[in-house]
Amino acid sequence: MFRQITRYAGPLAFLVLLLAGSAVHEKAWAAEATLSSGLDDQSGLSLTIYNVNLGLVKDQRTVKLPRGSSELRFMDVAAQIIPASVHIKSLLDDRSLQVIEQNYEYDLMNPQKLLDKYVGRDVRLYNKNLYTEREDIVTARLLSNNGGPIYRIGDEITFGHPGRVIFPEVPENLISKPTLVWLLENSLTVPQNIESSYLTNGINWRSDYVVTLNSTDDMIDLSGWVTIDNKSGATYKNARLKLVAGDVNRVREERDYQGTVRLAKAAAVPAAPQFKEEEFFEYHIYTLQRPSTIKDSQIKQISLITASAVPVRKELVYKGTGYYYHSRYSDPISNLKVGVFIEIWNKKDHNLGIPLPKGTVRVYKHDNEGSLQFTGEDTIDHTAKDEKIRVKLGNAFDVAGTTRQLDWKKLASDTYESGYEITLRNHKKEDIVVKIIEPVPGDWTMLSSSHPYRKSSAFSAEFEVPVPKDGESKLTYKVRTRY
Repeated sequence: MFRQITRYAGPLAFLVLLLAGSAVHEKAWAAEATLSSGLDDQSGLSLTIYNVNLGLVKDQRTVKLPRGSSELRFMDVAAQIIPASVHIKSLLDDRSLQVIEQNYEYDLMNPQKLLDKYVGRDVRLYNKNLYTEREDIVTARLLSNNGGPIYRIGDEITFGHPGRVIFPEVPENLISKPTLVWLLENSLTVPQNIESSYLTNGINWRSDYVVTLNSTDDMIDLSGWVTIDNKSGATYKNARLKLVAGDVNRVREERDYQGTVRLAKAAAVPAAPQFKEEEFFEYHIYTLQRPSTIKDSQIKQISLITASAVPVRKELVYKGTGYYYHSRYSDPISNLKVGVFIEIWNKKDHNLGIPLPKGTVRVYKHDNEGSLQFTGEDTIDHTAKDEKIRVKLGNAFDVAGTTRQLDWKKLASDTYESGYEITLRNHKKEDIVVKIIEPVPGDWTMLSSSHPYRKSSAFSAEFEVPVPKDGESKLTYKVRTRY
């Protein structure tokens, strides 16, 4: 009987060892099947930024994948990634790679979460002895972390321990950086060339324009800069950069970009334009002709356009008040402000003629000593070629106006006649022309006026009034209105 058992013991033991070895092999394969890919695998990177606080990232990496099913941890993605927008494909053979499941892990490591994950487990507490200048090491059980860690050291409970907390390892469900995890099915035996594309919030761009007026205020030099603000939680190294200008619709509203950067040397002449501009759908796309690195939490500026000797038109505007037309008023409105504007025609024969993305225009001018001084700023919207740009610089210091009602009559329940006098005072050393815009309501007819007028809109009458230096001019007119 003993010999019979011994006879089968060898094969049986061999079978047990074989099964055990197979189990070990399966565990080893499972461990190897969970692969990781970081920036070291990156072979190419493209970044398209939209001026609605949105970016499109195309991240190409070369990854060795086993045939069949495997899990890939795709690390170093933007912290503000939109997981639902992720798309992955093989650049070698799009049929060779399939995504069975995708997860986005964003439970990032911090001291609070580390303590939370170790509740009920042992940690070590290091505390420096002030007398011996040595560190005492104590093993403690973390009982709770509600409002602060509570420990059990031996048979005693304590909190507020002054020492450093040492954790034996990082918990499995806690990661140091945002990670995409894919369950993949791969049919190739050679390394895969993968492209992952996704949208991310937190990255924006806008244009900043520096304008320098000449001494006679009829010509400017213009420099356009791209300002990129990256708060997406990722650094884009040597990226192929594209910027899309246009009003791209989004499902949820984003906060307006508030960052502004003042150029340290507004008078400096920037480098030649580095972007290639082209039409794209109903927008315009600007492609940088070289790679660029955009770091996380960085504001970067790149030269967009330069133009010199661009003709402009300076305009002084006095706007009236509408309530004067509804009833009788005896008191004049004194010292009304006169706005200062410059008008730029975006035409090729004016040394421009290219689509200009929306942004901030800052205007400078040299004083009598040759120093560059800031004169005002305004925002502009996306402006196509052959369209006009109107920039308000502020209000004229030495030009003021007064409006006075001279006459008011009620002719019928819905018809009125009224007369007005507008006095413009010019304390400057040169003659000027002021555009007066009167907001005439209802169905109106101009009965008389001391200066020619133009009906610029249904409810506006415009007058061009010359005012001599150190003098004044008066505009009078009478109008019939019907409501």
